[in-house]
Amino acid sequence: MTSIFKALLAGAALIAAPAFAAPRDTPEQQLAKLLEGRTPGAPVNCISLATSNTSQIIKGKAIVYRVGSKLYVNEPRSGAESLNDDDILVTKVFGSQLCSIDTINLVDRSSQFPRGFVILDKFVPWTKVKPAAR
Repeated sequence: MTSIFKALLAGAALIAAPAFAAPRDTPEQQLAKLLEGRTPGAPVNCISLATSNTSQIIKGKAIVYRVGSKLYVNEPRSGAESLNDDDILVTKVFGSQLCSIDTINLVDRSSQFPRGFVILDKFVPWTKVKPAAR
């Protein structure tokens, strides 16, 4: 074999390698890992955007908002299957709270084109479990 052919084969193997890598966690597994060591509280209708630090998309499943040390999980009542972890969430709210009646537009990060929207549901707060006193 010529050295050019060997180089092409090596390059093709590198490109194909991700296709044979271990499968990603399912959305349910990703969410479980994120919530490990936490307990759920009673669902709430709204969260304060002023105190929300970050949001994270669990592809096809949920949006997780961090408010202080709590995580608020929202599994949209409609459109969750459209959630992609590379989306930009475009939220229009009236006031300082994000509520279960709000919609969020999804924009593709690469192309900047709208991809759809989700209709939020209630937010489930998850709090870290404190270790038992000895």
